[in-house]
Amino acid sequence: MSDPALFPVAPAGADALRRRLDEPGVLIAPGAYDGLSARLLEASGHEALFLSGFSMAAARLGLPDVGLMGYAESLDQTRSIRGATSLPIIADADTGYGNPMNAARTLLGFAAAGAQCVMIEDQQWPKRCGHTAGKAVVDRGEAVARVRACADARTEHGLDVLIMARTDANATDGFAEAMWRVEAFVEAGADITFLEAPESVDQLAAYCSESPGHSTANLVEDGRTPWLRPDELSEIGCSIVLYPVALLLTAAQAMRSRAAELHAGADTTPRFAFDDIRTTVGWPGYEATASGYAADDT
Repeated sequence: MSDPALFPVAPAGADALRRRLDEPGVLIAPGAYDGLSARLLEASGHEALFLSGFSMAAARLGLPDVGLMGYAESLDQTRSIRGATSLPIIADADTGYGNPMNAARTLLGFAAAGAQCVMIEDQQWPKRCGHTAGKAVVDRGEAVARVRACADARTEHGLDVLIMARTDANATDGFAEAMWRVEAFVEAGADITFLEAPESVDQLAAYCSESPGHSTANLVEDGRTPWLRPDELSEIGCSIVLYPVALLLTAAQAMRSRAAELHAGADTTPRFAFDDIRTTVGWPGYEATASGYAADDT
């Protein structure tokens, strides 16, 4: 891992993300949920981050992803993560938190917070994780209007931000309806589409190969979407693969194990040393820079 900058410089606009999407090979965007996870992903060589709503709700609130985390909290978490990484950010903006006008304001807010791409979905509020039961989507008109409002706001304000439009209709209304929405979202101004939870490899392949614009695979451990390798996703025409909870699951497992060890009085040394975490969060850079501002008593 490289030594991270103390205060990373965020990319200006979406050019870097746009160029990467136009290159061969699927873009791997794991889920970040706080500044530390973002720093670890950047130090590991990743090219972009997905700010997973599920992971952020779990890490920030300790609550499920069922609409309990609102606009202001999501925006604040995005700002915190933006300050910790120089990587392009794909921000999970849920449903836009209301009608199309709310969705437009949401896009403006997340763009101002430093996101290079904003994801808007077509679920009814309160939304819920795409790989759980009980989802419901809004009608076609409302779904498309949310995307169009975001695209109009982007144009009106001259913003260089990409729009990812997600549909959960596959689970509620079937694959044909989900594909109709994917095509309508691109016509309304979306740059990237996201058909949540295909039920088979055939569905995933059909979506990636037939949808206009850039397509997304969302791989959740024990989730509904078939788990394909990045090279297999590239072969079927997928542009982006998200791993929204991969780091969260790993971190939770490690913390639970360590908590149990401490409760049992175990005297063990964690694998990730204190000096390692100091380096990850930029402590050496802080000390080196701060020394240059030391008071001169002469």
